[in-house]
Amino acid sequence: VQLQASGGGLVQAGGSLRVSCVASGLTFSKYVMGWFRQAPGKDREFVATITWNSVATRYADSVLGRFTISRDNLKNTVYLQMNNLKPDDAAVYYCAARSDPTSGTARKWPQLPAVGYEYWGQGTQVTVSS
Repeated sequence: VQLQASGGGLVQAGGSLRVSCVASGLTFSKYVMGWFRQAPGKDREFVATITWNSVATRYADSVLGRFTISRDNLKNTVYLQMNNLKPDDAAVYYCAARSDPTSGTARKWPQLPAVGYEYWGQGTQVTVSS
């Protein structure tokens, strides 16, 4: 399994950026996809996640209303659109995959998971200048 993140870069505070992650080696539609980030000297933290069919999403409070997660199952790709970026958003952003037992069913997660992800990408750097 490979998760290849890209799209990071340098942006001014208040600006926007979209990062992408292409998955291979797995059946993409059978996985919850998530984004996490890690800033220097800090623990990795949950950012956002999305179900196999995009019906449900979950966001960290710190990004709610500014970031949007989406996915394209035909392209095996998950996106994170980041708007109104702040210096505190600067970090390495990682995509991750976790088996979705609701895939192909009408079942729903009580709450999308922020832990327990099985596969991780290599990360893409996002830098926000003030």
